[in-house]
Amino acid sequence: MRIGALEGGGTKMVCAVGDETGRIEEQISIPTTTPDETIPPMMEYFRARNIEALGIAMFGPVDVVEGSANYGKILNTPKLAWQGCDVLRAFRDALRVPIGLDTDVNGSCLGEVTYGAAKGLDCVVYYTIGTGVGAGIFAGGKLLHGMLHPEAGHILLRVSKKDPSGSVCPFHPNCFEGLCSGPSIEKRWGKKAVELKDRPEVWELESDYIAQALVSVIMLLSPQRIILGGGVMHQEQLFPMIRKKVHRLINGYLQTPELEDMDSYIVPASLCDNQGIMGALRLGELAVRKAR
Repeated sequence: MRIGALEGGGTKMVCAVGDETGRIEEQISIPTTTPDETIPPMMEYFRARNIEALGIAMFGPVDVVEGSANYGKILNTPKLAWQGCDVLRAFRDALRVPIGLDTDVNGSCLGEVTYGAAKGLDCVVYYTIGTGVGAGIFAGGKLLHGMLHPEAGHILLRVSKKDPSGSVCPFHPNCFEGLCSGPSIEKRWGKKAVELKDRPEVWELESDYIAQALVSVIMLLSPQRIILGGGVMHQEQLFPMIRKKVHRLINGYLQTPELEDMDSYIVPASLCDNQGIMGALRLGELAVRKAR
């Protein structure tokens, strides 16, 4: 099956063509500016490639609840030009193929569950920690939706006394995204994360916050594995620090085989940063199955 995949991000849109095995045949990147500037070249890309389905993993918040009046629309995003944009309808009208839609982080989670580090598991949390912080949750064998979709990047944390600057989130003075995202690191230390690799105090504080968030998710959802992706998590020195601190915070309350092997429980993304596109391919495949 020839499937189109769109991973919609705040800075770029990645368009690709592949198949139901997760094989990516080709892909391009288009800067995210306004809908009027960004959507037409994506439509032309997919029109020219005779796709049979399209999977969209889009930045949010986006209404992913089928039957909702706003299904397929981007909601109250800080990218003001995209507020209210009916992404799903635009591509349905242009392409006339089955379309599957979810959030970008749910797409990445689905990619890991279908093809990557979480294959064979039925309860998994995927976190991306980069320009923003978001979570995709696969529970009971399917992506988690409720009244909307998970916004686990905005769970509230205890602010460290060692934090010189605090949150960058305009909504919350102590949320995960506000304290741990790339922009929060840059505000706190005056440099981007990639320039701070040899500053241990940066990663001590970052790992403290991430460990707090993961323990909350562990207690709430009891996932079989946690996968951490995004630009900040390219700082691989974070992983052993996070694992150690999660273990300490749990403090023996939970005792499971998974938690006894933290190296296999809290793991990096496994698909060479293609997990979002591969998840979008899976969304397209599922849309075809549903349409039959």
